[in-house]
Amino acid sequence: MTSPDREAVGTRFDPTLMRRAREQTWLALRGIQARIHPGISEDEAQVAAAEVFRELGVERLWHPPYIRFGPNTTKTYRQRSDPGVRLGENDICFIDLGLVFDSHEGDVGDTFVVGEAPERQACADAARTLFHDVADAWRTQGLSGEALYAFAEQRAQAMGWRFNHAIKGHRLGDFPHSVHKGGNLGDLEHTPSSGLWVLEIQIAHPSEPFGAFYEDLLEA
Repeated sequence: MTSPDREAVGTRFDPTLMRRAREQTWLALRGIQARIHPGISEDEAQVAAAEVFRELGVERLWHPPYIRFGPNTTKTYRQRSDPGVRLGENDICFIDLGLVFDSHEGDVGDTFVVGEAPERQACADAARTLFHDVADAWRTQGLSGEALYAFAEQRAQAMGWRFNHAIKGHRLGDFPHSVHKGGNLGDLEHTPSSGLWVLEIQIAHPSEPFGAFYEDLLEA
């Protein structure tokens, strides 16, 4: 497959609408975060998410929302949450959304902490820092997708966190991006273009059962 094929878009693709989809998806994530509190279950958080989606006029989901608490924050989107987990008084949570607005895809994720949990807060902060370090390397060094994830792994280890190799980023576009078969960012042999690729970062504590996730669109 040639590089242009991996970055193909549909005839409806509009960079302005892509940016709006991103902004609206971040707005949805913050709306869900505001409704999450200690004692809530992941299933109850899903109900709150559906309310936010209705309020914002989400066109459709392109992947289901993933809302993980406590030990479930070490799991990838392909893994089911352990049942019965509720958010503790001093705990960690991540939200991963894939929404469609104006026939364009938004995909964002972030981690936050409730109460007093310094180690968990350090993990959430580290995921954001690592994301921005990798994104800056893309902007300043023109690294390929493969090189970006090699860089991410090295930085995570240097920071003292366990890096999740199963999460490698992916394409976005006008819905559905899967038509264009862009594949994983971490397998991309050339420098990804701006506004088309999602950088996903997932880390975990080296020995304790919690982790953090952050993702956003790579934009110059």
